[in-house]
This record gives sequence, C-alpha cells and structure tokens, in this order.
Amino acid sequence: MPNEHTHPKPPGRAVNTRMLVIVALFSALSSVLMYLDFPLPFFPPFLKLDFSDLPALLGTFWFGPSAGIAVALVKNLIHLFISSTGGVGELANFIVSAALTGTAGLVYRLRRTRGGAVAGLACGTLAMTLAGIAANYYLLLPFFAKVMPMETIVAMCARLIPSIRTTWDIVLLSITPFNLFKGALISGLTFLLYKRVKGFMSETAERPRRAAGKV
Repeated sequence: MPNEHTHPKPPGRAVNTRMLVIVALFSALSSVLMYLDFPLPFFPPFLKLDFSDLPALLGTFWFGPSAGIAVALVKNLIHLFISSTGGVGELANFIVSAALTGTAGLVYRLRRTRGGAVAGLACGTLAMTLAGIAANYYLLLPFFAKVMPMETIVAMCARLIPSIRTTWDIVLLSITPFNLFKGALISGLTFLLYKRVKGFMSETAERPRRAAGKV
C-alpha cells in the first residue's frame, strides 16, 4: 500500500462526494456478498463464511475507519429485510465488522505504510475475534437457545470437536478459531486487492474528466 502522505489531496467537497459514492457502492456489494455465505467442513454448520467485510475494509483503507463502519452498518440494515433472527444476527454481525474495520482503519491512520497496513489488519482481526466472543456469547447463542436447546447445539459442535461440553467451549474452541480464520483470510485478500481496486476506481473516475477536456 502506498504512503498516501506523498499524494496531494483534492478539495474537501470532492473528497466527501467521492467517499459517499464509494461507500454506497461498497455497501451494495457488501450486502450482496453477505447473502453468498457458505459453511466450512471443519466448523459447525451454523458458522458460515462470507466476504462481505472485504468491501468494508477496502473502504476503510481508502477513506478511513468511519467509511468502513458505514459500509458495515448499511449492509446489515439491508440484510434486516430478510433477517431470520429478528435483527439479533445483524446486530452481532455489525459489532464484529465494526471492530474489524474500525480497528484496522485507526491503526493504518497512524502509519500509512505497507507495514502499517499489515499491523492494522492484524489488530483488526484480533479485535474482530474478541468482539465475536462477546457478540456470540451474549447475543447469538442465547437467541439460538430459544429456537434449539443448548444441549443440542453443544452436541452438534461436539461431533466436530469432541472436547466441547459447554457454551463457553463453543465460543472458545469453535467460534474463536472461525473468526481468526475469517479475519486472516479477508485481511489477506484486502492487502492483495487494495492497490488494484483503488487504481481501477481512480482510473474510472478520471475517464469522464479526460473526455470532457477533449471536447
């Protein structure tokens, strides 16, 4: 990732307009990716992987943590229309996504270099994992316990991880590794794609200006 201190910034109004456009575009993409979730064979079936945090992280590195958190908020507001958890799942997802994007963005803001980006993504993954512990223990698992006995949920997880015996075991031995894996995967993709996506978006935005200059 380039050191953005070396690049001149356009006027504030242009930055704000551009940020709103990108946030809206990334929010729409993120909401679509949120629908395309799938289980992994080495985790319980209720833990599903999706890549909806990828656009949010890209927005974070482009415009700052507020942009990434905004994308995380909008994608969950859109997802509320088909929610099967009465908003509980969306709230938990927002908490986890905001922890990832907000922390990564704050660290990167302090050091806008390749190393700062790596540190931001690592800290964001850790924050996401810790937020996931709280969100699942206090929000999601109590909700699922109203639909399905907790003993059944524990037994489901124990088929894959025999040492699981309690709710805390589910959180620590199943959900926490899942969030670490998901955070690391999405962080790696963000690091690889950031410069390419930003270059493509910048080139696309410049084309109308160049065309207008030739007229």
